[in-house]
Amino acid sequence: MKKVFKLSKAGVIAGCIVEKGRILRNAFCRVLRTGEVVFEGRVSSLKRFKDDVREVLEGFECGIGVGFNDIKEEDVIEVFTEETKTRKIQI
Repeated sequence: MKKVFKLSKAGVIAGCIVEKGRILRNAFCRVLRTGEVVFEGRVSSLKRFKDDVREVLEGFECGIGVGFNDIKEEDVIEVFTEETKTRKIQI
């Protein structure tokens, strides 16, 4: 995380660089502080500059809102998706 922005309408937005993979709006996320999980939820807003976007790819800067107002610049935000796979077995 590079910088934390406190906005009157949007709440707290974390200015970040995507280090690996991509970030999707509404994906699951967790905020880590010194290796400990301090918040779990979903990405509620995702911005590139002032534009709302659905995804941000690796290497790009973005603003992430997760509905957690105690974010600090030293925190790490992990974003992930969950997939359900159906398996067939024979009995």
